[in-house]
Amino acid sequence: MRAMVLSECKKIEEKPLQLTNIERHSISNSDEVLIKIEACGVCHSQLHGIEGDWQEIGIPPTLPTVPGHEVVGKIVEVGDDVTKFKVGDRVGITPLLKSCMDCTYCNDGKEYLCETNEITGETLRGGYTEYINASENFITRVPDSMSAEYAAPLFCPGITAYKAVKAAEPQKNKKIAIFGIGGVGHMAIQFAKVEGCEVTGVSRKKKHLDVAEKLGAQKVFQFTESQDEFLNNVKNEYGMFDAAIVFAPSDLVTDTAIKSVKKGGTIVIATVGKIPNFLAFEEKTVRGTLIGSMKDMEKVIEIAQKNDFSVVTETFPLEEANEVLEKLKNSDIEARAVLIP
Repeated sequence: MRAMVLSECKKIEEKPLQLTNIERHSISNSDEVLIKIEACGVCHSQLHGIEGDWQEIGIPPTLPTVPGHEVVGKIVEVGDDVTKFKVGDRVGITPLLKSCMDCTYCNDGKEYLCETNEITGETLRGGYTEYINASENFITRVPDSMSAEYAAPLFCPGITAYKAVKAAEPQKNKKIAIFGIGGVGHMAIQFAKVEGCEVTGVSRKKKHLDVAEKLGAQKVFQFTESQDEFLNNVKNEYGMFDAAIVFAPSDLVTDTAIKSVKKGGTIVIATVGKIPNFLAFEEKTVRGTLIGSMKDMEKVIEIAQKNDFSVVTETFPLEEANEVLEKLKNSDIEARAVLIP
């Protein structure tokens, strides 16, 4: 099968992903299904892994690898012990490809925190290809009414946004700011709106702020490198936020988000980065979040379908993965790019 393979971490401008013919995946355990991939979303975290930014935290854990961890496709084969799905069903896979199913985290319904989990797109079992095998316990049904390019981003930015909004403890009229209006942020706006929150979008680029307003953000602010200027604008035009969610992988953005929230408020960090400053006496809560459980994923599909969510995508052929990731790096993708094999 055709696959975009990473053999060495390099800057995306050097086109490190090579179109390669690799052995087609097959069912290796009786509880698995084989999926013919219809679409795979392109995540910013994959860019960091490809360029080697996260090697210090073990990403990617092995090379060569096939990136891609938000996958939608159709089942073409089922293992002997599969009971939940059949050939022809449309399903999706989140970044969580596998967990032990028997540790404290798995038993508490937090299988995404399992110490021995396997991540989609960090081995040869990734989404930038044509087929993938997965356990029936780690796939989620996709309605036939959802196109593949619409559904694929729900399996990473969708579940990440949903979980981050939940971590911000949403409630009616709560003032929540979303820092970073891209593939994840544009969905977080919609999940927060479903909860009745008063949502503010924050981004460096006007086109992303336009997306935020189109999706129902009551207020938008353009992020500036001058923290004092940005915070003064927020305070003078709107007032302090009750909570903030950070999707932009920038320590300055994280620090600014913390300072933009009122005393006793909550800041949710949904990216990799450091917390430069934190004043304990203000009684703010800073918490991290990571994708979500399989039950969360089912909820994401249900909410998106029920509320007719807008998933802003641009589609590209599989072979253009390097070029698409470069566009993403330069913030030239409006929200979410999707590769079609």
